[in-house]
Amino acid sequence: MELLQVSFKLVIGFLLLFLLIRIIGKKLIDQLTPFHFIAAIVLGELLGNAVYNHNVPIFHVVVSVSVWGILLFLVDFLAQKSMFLREKFEGKPSMVIRNGQIDFDQLKSCRMNLNQLQSLLRQSETFSIREVAFAFIEANGSISILKKAQYQKTTLEDLNIPPEPVYLPMTLIKDRKLDKENLAELKKDVHWLTKELKAKGIFSIEEVLLAEWLEGDGLLVIPHSPSNKNR
Repeated sequence: MELLQVSFKLVIGFLLLFLLIRIIGKKLIDQLTPFHFIAAIVLGELLGNAVYNHNVPIFHVVVSVSVWGILLFLVDFLAQKSMFLREKFEGKPSMVIRNGQIDFDQLKSCRMNLNQLQSLLRQSETFSIREVAFAFIEANGSISILKKAQYQKTTLEDLNIPPEPVYLPMTLIKDRKLDKENLAELKKDVHWLTKELKAKGIFSIEEVLLAEWLEGDGLLVIPHSPSNKNR
């Protein structure tokens, strides 16, 4: 009888988890952020304790997983609608190397030391900091690297071409919201950005899903449309 009860709870739990993943998406599996990592652990504990504790009715299994799933869905929904909440829930990448120089304040804010930074670089097939122009510690703890021109896979040295400066793409608009910090770092103002958008036939920041500036390549603009309003 106990085996039958455990089996029935496992089937119910499996169906609930399957439904939860289908509704929320792949973030819970990918553990994209620390929040989703913790959410996955707690969800596993809830289901595991409910399944193997004979004093917990099946109804409690359904309620526990359902309530936790609703909370996860609510957090993801709010993160999609608000840039402020998205940064609070998911975090922001930290630029630990800028123009080839280590930003020790950012490194400290990530609770990392040089040994850990070098370890992450080696895992990304980068064995010397001198190769790196820009590096970010992402919200999930991974590292993203933009190498200096002469150290990129197809090197300019192989083609006997003098190295060129490496520029970091700057996101100026995301989800119809202006990033004032990046605009200021670019030493540009809203008037300049508005002029650039008008040249592309766009007359309002509200019309833009994503705008990215890259020195030497200009402004990339992805317009906002009903088909991507929830991205």
